[in-house]
Amino acid sequence: MKVRFPYGKSYIELDLPEKTTVLYSMLPRGFYVKEVEKLVRESLRKPIGSEPLHILASKKRKVVILITDKTRATPNRLLLEALLSELRAVGIERSSVEIVIATGLHKPHAREEMEELVGKSIVEEYTIYSHNSDDDKSMVYLGRTSYGTEVYINKSVFDAELIIGVGLIEPHFFAGYSGGRKLILPGVSATKTVYQNHGYKMLSHPKADYGFLEGNPVHEDMVEASKLVKNYRFIVHVLLDKEKRVFSVVAGSPYEAHEHGVRELDRYVKVEAPFEADLTIVTNGGYPLDRDLYQAVKGMATASRVTRKGGYIVMLSECIDGVGHEYFRELASISRKPEEILDYIKRYEPLRDQWEVQKLEQVLLKNRVVVVTKNIKHSVLEEMNLVPASTAEEALEIACRETPCKHVMALPEGPYIIPMPP
Repeated sequence: MKVRFPYGKSYIELDLPEKTTVLYSMLPRGFYVKEVEKLVRESLRKPIGSEPLHILASKKRKVVILITDKTRATPNRLLLEALLSELRAVGIERSSVEIVIATGLHKPHAREEMEELVGKSIVEEYTIYSHNSDDDKSMVYLGRTSYGTEVYINKSVFDAELIIGVGLIEPHFFAGYSGGRKLILPGVSATKTVYQNHGYKMLSHPKADYGFLEGNPVHEDMVEASKLVKNYRFIVHVLLDKEKRVFSVVAGSPYEAHEHGVRELDRYVKVEAPFEADLTIVTNGGYPLDRDLYQAVKGMATASRVTRKGGYIVMLSECIDGVGHEYFRELASISRKPEEILDYIKRYEPLRDQWEVQKLEQVLLKNRVVVVTKNIKHSVLEEMNLVPASTAEEALEIACRETPCKHVMALPEGPYIIPMPP
């Protein structure tokens, strides 16, 4: 059978054995721009768990809008245009609005990257900047959560009279689902706060995984931290189909609206797997989530859920930005043994990017991973205990030399679905 796998902004088409099990989500088809604009307007008029935006924003002297960064497929420009129009309608001047890219610990954005995110006109007309988690002087301390996390938040964001979160809801490999509270932690939090929330013990919890909110310490800690930011009162979030088109919009309370969106998405993305595979072929969902290897750990973790111990994963990820995070590369290369790297993290934390390495090593304890990309040197992948391949066909050949490949599974949507093990 022929199966298409998203790869960058295009696809890789593979001829796979007839008995291959291909798992797809049940996501409905999304809409075109005009229909999405209508959905956004309707969501603003009928928010969930909140007063309408025009009431919340009335007479505010400073409004901050948080948006997701370049690794997320959020239609930022479309959502911002609707929000900014709504703010102008109640008399909020452009000079009273800041747009903050909630990067967490990701790299800051250059001007051209901002223009790609939100459009040139918005960059020229509004104050827009990337959050810098390492700038301790720009943070304000708000207290501790019940998990002991010290909450330091971007002071300029905290000082706003109204904070609005723009994002998307998708499965997340240790927070359960993205969106909502994540725009605050890690989005605009200090490095030390993120380190504590993403700590070794937190990520070792069995519910720090795809699809879990209740009982997930990472999620619950994020919620507690974001609720300390009292003026974080409104979100506009989207749900995306397989082609990254919007099929649903939720707006309102960062907590109630977010939970509503999670419940809706949950129905579509959890898919039962009939067996544990010898070989699973997976992507990172294509551009922009497959921009770097750091993000590609999500696809590997998705595949590992339904791949038997000792089985192989073939990861198709363009990685136009290479590895993505140098600390991630260095930490993942300190030993040939995953258990030694995990022990090192446990003993010496906090370490930059330890959470991504921890999730990678959890995969490598169970599976071998063959990575198909032309943007990372083979020697670098080998240092990180990954198996390099120049083509998907070469990757399949490597895997099937080492494992029987009797039970083969394909996950073309990568981390946008949650395959449920048998």
